[in-house]
Amino acid sequence: MTPLEIMGLVAGVMFGIGAVTAVVRIIRGPSILDRALATDVLLAIAMCALGAEMAINRHTDTLVILLVLAVFAIVGSIAIARFIGRQDES
Repeated sequence: MTPLEIMGLVAGVMFGIGAVTAVVRIIRGPSILDRALATDVLLAIAMCALGAEMAINRHTDTLVILLVLAVFAIVGSIAIARFIGRQDES
């Protein structure tokens, strides 16, 4: 195995562990904010994994998917913040 393949394998394992812990927090999270934060973390892990895959394979084919995930993460965070903000006022 080349050093690049070893680094890709290590990164994949780390991304996998992070994704599993984020999914556990989404399932077990006691509040909606915990679940929202875990969802943002899961999206960030997916974006990092796509970026690492693009860097390892030296292509930009999945760049559009990466940008769409970023937009979903931003819009989702803003929507949840507005929803929680309205609950706190009442």
